[in-house]
Amino acid sequence: MRFRGILRILGLLICLFSATLIPPGIVALIYEDGGGVAFLLSFIVSIVVGFIVWYPNRNERSDLKVRDGFLLTVLFWTVLGSVGILPLWFTAEVPLSITDAAFESFSGLTTTGATILTGIEHLPHSILFYRQQLQWLGGMGIIVLAVAILPMLGIGGMQLYRAEIPGPLKDAKMTPRIADTAKHLWYIYVALTLVCAVAYKLAGMGWFDAIGHAFSTIAVGGFSTYDASMGYFDSSTINTICVVFLILSSMNFAVHYAAITGRSLWGYFKDPEVRGFVFIQAVLIIIVFMTVLVHKVFDNTELAFNQAMFQAVSISTTAGFATTDFSSWPLFLPILLIFASFIGGCASSTAGGLKVVRVLLLFRQGVRELNRLVHPQGMYSVKLGKRIVPPRVVEAVWGFFAAYALVFVVIMLGLLATGLDDITAFSATAACLNNLGPGLGEVAANYAGIPDAAKWLLVVAMLFGRLEVFTILVLLTPTFWRS
Repeated sequence: MRFRGILRILGLLICLFSATLIPPGIVALIYEDGGGVAFLLSFIVSIVVGFIVWYPNRNERSDLKVRDGFLLTVLFWTVLGSVGILPLWFTAEVPLSITDAAFESFSGLTTTGATILTGIEHLPHSILFYRQQLQWLGGMGIIVLAVAILPMLGIGGMQLYRAEIPGPLKDAKMTPRIADTAKHLWYIYVALTLVCAVAYKLAGMGWFDAIGHAFSTIAVGGFSTYDASMGYFDSSTINTICVVFLILSSMNFAVHYAAITGRSLWGYFKDPEVRGFVFIQAVLIIIVFMTVLVHKVFDNTELAFNQAMFQAVSISTTAGFATTDFSSWPLFLPILLIFASFIGGCASSTAGGLKVVRVLLLFRQGVRELNRLVHPQGMYSVKLGKRIVPPRVVEAVWGFFAAYALVFVVIMLGLLATGLDDITAFSATAACLNNLGPGLGEVAANYAGIPDAAKWLLVVAMLFGRLEVFTILVLLTPTFWRS
């Protein structure tokens, strides 16, 4: 293990992250909201810490190995989440404990969207912008951005990319060089953000709200600048724009790249994961719409469809935006939407959850086993589209599912031990492990009322969800630390 090399890179990344504290500081100056001092102090502390970590190890230039990449990825998210606490803790207008500041910081960076804040619209504009920016940076993964920049510093990035990119088929790069891959991902990401912001503005948002909500929409995060979330705007047009960009952001970005370079939309129709994702969304919207329509939850059919579509897509893609209190909807709908978040979006997207491709592979493996029961001597393979999936990938998906379930059970039991009721513990675990945000019971509106121990457990759940379980679990194995 190249610990000094890891520390060198970590120091550089902290210094890089400190630069992201400048835009909120500028916002504080523009709006004169009193938050400038907190961001200036946070910038100084973070860049000093980064320099202290980097300087003693500045001459350590060994290449990263796979194990180094896993350790650095976990350290990166943990350390940056910790650095992200500083502005929230230092701002006098937002009196937060260290626990609440940590919860908000990690929730933003992991794009979970769970919050302990109330009266959000009355917070300083700089804090509002900072929360939205945290989600935007975390959405594609700051590591992917770093992969595009670190080669210029003499640091290879393939190990980081493999550890961070979500999904079972991580080695399928869009371009031959990993730095080019990261750059193309960010070109698409930035372009979607700009188009989304303009669309929100044209639909009636002010520029501040349009940019902030574009950040959290493309990141599939769910933070808003209002307590009522998207419901504050009371606009079917804004809801529809949000749905469109949530669906786009929940698709595999490699498919977007193929569509752009090939100048054809045919790739979306050919990709089995995208087809599965769209089918799941369509079925979910129909079920929710028919249920709220039959129970007359809304005054008219158009409103019912718009609200059903928005909540179905927002929760199932793990964004967590709200226009109404879905936890009070009739029958099975609240639990259905929470379960839908387990599927989440496509691999290599900004959404959370298990990912559609894994669910498809689990389903087809199940069908194969049923066929084997009927025809024990038959030869069956698991296919994704027309391609046969290697047995090693299928085994990895089953292993991931087992690890995911184990982590879920352990965290849920831990929450129950802190005194939370069954529904709250279950939905809070699902919401944070799937990087969703809103839950049911005590956490339907926010997480302010739960014990501090529960908040720290949920921070761990957010990290497990963002790093897809294995990246953290591998650090707990004795094999990882052996030479």
